[in-house]
Amino acid sequence: MQTITPFAVDPQALAAHIESTLGALAKRVDVRLGEITVLVAPAAYLQAAAMLHEAPGCQFEQLLDLCGVDYSEHGDGSWDGARYCVVSHLLSVSLNQRVRLKVFAPDDDLPVVDSVTGIWSSANWFEREAFDLYGIVFEGHADLRRILTDYGFIGHPFRKDFPVSGHVEMIYDPERQRVIYQPVTIEPREITPRIIREENYGGIRAPGK
Repeated sequence: MQTITPFAVDPQALAAHIESTLGALAKRVDVRLGEITVLVAPAAYLQAAAMLHEAPGCQFEQLLDLCGVDYSEHGDGSWDGARYCVVSHLLSVSLNQRVRLKVFAPDDDLPVVDSVTGIWSSANWFEREAFDLYGIVFEGHADLRRILTDYGFIGHPFRKDFPVSGHVEMIYDPERQRVIYQPVTIEPREITPRIIREENYGGIRAPGK
């Protein structure tokens, strides 16, 4: 029986093994600050994830985290590529090693990538969160619905173009005896530290005047 040697002490060796294992499925395998990042195309995402889970020398049994990323303002707006990315952090308990897996959704208007819940069940709530906050659709997810915002919430709060104050606010209407949504009533205001306020700033007299 062949013995697989852990690569945890040598990220370059693990990166080379992952690149060899995935072959053409990997668009890029990078090592930076001792961490390995694998970038795959959307069409190869599910197959690459399954291989990272099962292949000897990889064996990433656990998905520790999965999140969405909006690259629209990356590099102060200099980013030239797909807008939405899904990033997963994988752990091999048996081999004591980690890897970061990235895939970009091909369509900015309707970002869709495959769900990996069939490989790692822990992806369930993570994918729902990315759907809720970024609007990324995970094809094949059995129960893709909002998880942090309300069912009637409009928009996706972690998108870079989502307004800080939001579009609507939720209040309880005693006459209707239910929760309703209405346009945001918070008005933008300038907040200036007390120590640099001018005399009579905003019509407020300074103390002792």
